[in-house]
Amino acid sequence: MSSENSSADDVRQVWDVVVVGAGPAGASAAYAAAVAGRRVLLLEKAELPRYKTCGGGIIGPSRDSLPPGFDLPLRDRVHAVTFTHNGRFARTRRSRYTLFGLVNRPEFDQALVEHAQKAGAELRTGVTVQRVEQHGSAVPDRRCVALVLQGGETVLARAVVGADGSASRIGAHVGVKLGQVDLGLEAEIPVPETVAEDWKGRVLIDWGPMPGSYGWVFPKGDTLTVGVISARGEGAATKRYLEEFIGRLGLAGFEPTISSGHLTRCRADDSPLSRGRVLVCGDAAGLLEPWTREGISFALRSGRLAGEWAVRVAEAHDAVDTRRQALNYAFAVKAGLGVEMSVGKRLLTVFERRPGLFHAVLTGFRPAWKAFMDITRGTTTLAEIVRTHPMAHRALSALDRRQAPAGEQPTS
Repeated sequence: MSSENSSADDVRQVWDVVVVGAGPAGASAAYAAAVAGRRVLLLEKAELPRYKTCGGGIIGPSRDSLPPGFDLPLRDRVHAVTFTHNGRFARTRRSRYTLFGLVNRPEFDQALVEHAQKAGAELRTGVTVQRVEQHGSAVPDRRCVALVLQGGETVLARAVVGADGSASRIGAHVGVKLGQVDLGLEAEIPVPETVAEDWKGRVLIDWGPMPGSYGWVFPKGDTLTVGVISARGEGAATKRYLEEFIGRLGLAGFEPTISSGHLTRCRADDSPLSRGRVLVCGDAAGLLEPWTREGISFALRSGRLAGEWAVRVAEAHDAVDTRRQALNYAFAVKAGLGVEMSVGKRLLTVFERRPGLFHAVLTGFRPAWKAFMDITRGTTTLAEIVRTHPMAHRALSALDRRQAPAGEQPTS
């Protein structure tokens, strides 16, 4: 941007990039744009730090997507996983290496935001975006986007990144379409030291009673994060599953400090990732792994991409160049995260019908456990395993054919 344009922007308070939402996706986008030397504003409706319903598992792809020099505020390092099938057939598998780390989201998100601020991004909290305008009286020229805030203030930007969560207002502006919605329920349960010691370094994953459901226990020092997830529309059954799950674990006598719920939303295959000078990422774009509903790594990776491409959108001088940069962003997301999501959807379809098979394979078939370890540690991905391992590809294709309706051929 020329100095003449920069001077004009100063008068009109035009930011190069405005990011809406200060979770992992938004903080990553703000960092990526700020480290490129652009003027970045990060807007967050809550006051930080704030709680989010989330297990807080940091797998390899999440760790590898963190900014240089970022110090993970880990509460525990996981070396063992106990698998159960609706409370039965318990089997614990162990690893010599750390499989993944566990964080409290308020601490983790706050640290990411501080990293973005150190890179030059400006933060404003307690700010709610009411609507987005790319045309009309609020927009001074075609290279601007206007964000109208609650209270009437207007913020102008050359590019906007929507990272405002699964109920995203920016996502609604872009026209994000959802193909899968799930309900997660979670409790933060303080436990005595003797109980905490029993869980140290070990998580529990329970394949649940409803199709596609599962539960988890993640230890974080003197607190256990206990949660379950299943398809939306099964609210009463999901709540009952959590209560029974906590009871089976012998934790019903401990009072949770927080009990919360959250809808996770997964994008449809044809859902847009941009509109004009507005990009979406993370939960706002419906980007998460459909089988496990893991979202932190998708948020960090898509946020970084969104920040990088928002810089290019901000520099675009006409609609054609803007469109080209936005399409490049969409291609980058779909080529990586989109492929992983496609495999995850296939696995979820099989898992919904055959959870017992998944349990038997993971606990009794060593190559499956090795694949689990490699995925969580970040040395490979679900998509890479299916692509490069003939046995995995054949097994998933066979299961696809077994689950497909008569006359319908599954995609390979």
